[in-house]
Amino acid sequence: MNNKVTDLRSALALLGSLPGQLIETDVEVDPMAELAGVYRHVGAGGTVMRPTKEGPAMIFNNVKGHPGAKVAIGLLASRKRVAALLDCDARELGKKMYQSVANPVPPVLAEGPAPCQEVVHRATDPDFDLFKLVPAPTNTPDDAGPYITLGMCYATHPDTGRSDVTIHRLCIQGRDELSIFFTPGARHIGAMAERAEQLGQRLPISISIGVDPAIEIGSCFEAPTTPLGYDELAVAGALRGEPVQLCKCLTVNEKAIANAEYVIEGEVVPGVRVQEDQNSHSGFAMPEFPGYTGPASKDCWLIKVTAVTTRKDPIMQTCIGPSEEHVSMAGIPTEASIWGMVDKAMPGRLQNVYCASAGGGKYMAVLQFKKLSPSDEGRQRQAALLAFSAFSELKHIFLVDEDVDCFDMNDVLWAMNTRFQGDADIITIPGVRCHPLDPSNDPACSPSIRDHGIACKTIFDCTVPYDQKARFVRARFMDVDPAHWVKE
Repeated sequence: MNNKVTDLRSALALLGSLPGQLIETDVEVDPMAELAGVYRHVGAGGTVMRPTKEGPAMIFNNVKGHPGAKVAIGLLASRKRVAALLDCDARELGKKMYQSVANPVPPVLAEGPAPCQEVVHRATDPDFDLFKLVPAPTNTPDDAGPYITLGMCYATHPDTGRSDVTIHRLCIQGRDELSIFFTPGARHIGAMAERAEQLGQRLPISISIGVDPAIEIGSCFEAPTTPLGYDELAVAGALRGEPVQLCKCLTVNEKAIANAEYVIEGEVVPGVRVQEDQNSHSGFAMPEFPGYTGPASKDCWLIKVTAVTTRKDPIMQTCIGPSEEHVSMAGIPTEASIWGMVDKAMPGRLQNVYCASAGGGKYMAVLQFKKLSPSDEGRQRQAALLAFSAFSELKHIFLVDEDVDCFDMNDVLWAMNTRFQGDADIITIPGVRCHPLDPSNDPACSPSIRDHGIACKTIFDCTVPYDQKARFVRARFMDVDPAHWVKE
């Protein structure tokens, strides 16, 4: 069997060949809250409301209101699955991602017809309607509307001509209108839209849905690892050892991912802002990675859609929001960013990094640090400071020794309980800009916070002082292979 992953369909085929990694259902499901409600129980994991668990990816073959449509969810909602899809050991994902950033393979324009343009719907068609063409779920009854949660937004800077891919929250607002939310100062396509607006221009944009998972993870890198002008599609190219294939859009001057299941073509309109919940008036947007449903924004930008192109029998791909899937997409690139910066500064000390599920892949990191000599005492805290600078949205960092499994939060908490003293090993850095989706990052929670989105960043140093290592040796067990006694 050929297990090479090149697109969503080959990714699903690979998962289908692995025991317990993919299930399908032909039972009708309502995309309005029900679909996400089902997957919460099946396999979402992460920060989503309990009860939940980490389970298989899932395909819904019978979506109410969308005859013939399929919706796939949870492809990346497991570190084990991500490792299989990227052909890598699960503990080495961050390091592999960093090497891919350091050795990019830029995308190329494909020759011949693009699979994503097998079926074409133009906005000028009288029956054109995004609500009917795109089976985007509404994840909770409170959502502003149907959301495209895994759309690879691709645009080009009007001055430099350099392109970038990013995932943004996109809500269907009308038959040919989407709202797009830009976190101020945080995403490169937002900067492109701002510059186009200054020039009084529309910004052409494509939104590719249902792509190779390497593209989805690679697109989540941020500055300083991938600065403005770095096309993150080159990360996916490096991961696969061959360039991502692009195609020219049919109705706007932009490119799209050639083998996507869906492509939405359009333009970001200058000088227009959209109330995100203008149709539902719910006051909420959608469930976000911290586990809360975010407030609806009154400052979303408007995308005027000009076309939707698809493959034949397209498969919609979606993400539940606060789930293990977000941890994979945001957390693994964060691990790569931290690894790259710290290893450059102090080679050989940082053993591994894990951006734990409880932090949604963004708020919390565990650094496994090895002190090689007495002069390394204190360097573990310097590594934490470098991590904060490598990824500004981090809030908490746990430092552990090399004998602690940084991927096992029980082991991390064990280190905290046996190697940590609160009066000596907590380092706080108040008043630092962090992430606006954390509701505790608000003046109402602390007088040290001057504005919403500012936090007190904290280091929890759970490492043993170098000169006391002999006092903290774990119980030593015989290293044996249990397979002789216990058959799997």
